[in-house]
Amino acid sequence: MEFIDEPNLVRPYSNVYEFKTLLLVDDDHQLAETLQWILADENFLVDVSHDGDEAMLKVTANRYDAVACDILMPHMRGDDFYYQAIEIRPELRSRFVLITGFGNDPKVRAFLNKSGVKSLIKPFPVKKLIDCVRGLVNVPASHCG
Repeated sequence: MEFIDEPNLVRPYSNVYEFKTLLLVDDDHQLAETLQWILADENFLVDVSHDGDEAMLKVTANRYDAVACDILMPHMRGDDFYYQAIEIRPELRSRFVLITGFGNDPKVRAFLNKSGVKSLIKPFPVKKLIDCVRGLVNVPASHCG
């Protein structure tokens, strides 16, 4: 009878993937779905909301490593969502990136300047979003405005 060396068969579990969670908020369903797939391919677990109200429910119920959010959306604007979200989850203050196609709008510009929140102006290269989100969660490679 042959004995199997059991200590060599049992090895401690090792999480070889370091997944970070991201809440992606954008009312453009097609863009949100596309970005969800791209970011998932970069080892992010991406939860999607299509408006600020839905996003508030998710932020209240879940903890996220970072948030990427459009500014101009129905039901609740991204800037309002940002202020409400950081009230509930203060740790997200430095882990937000706001996305907008209206970077020249005076109200949007004033909010971004006042809040100091990182932002990306549409259109932007997807690589820039990936690098920005990585920087928010301290994964190497980062730069966003």
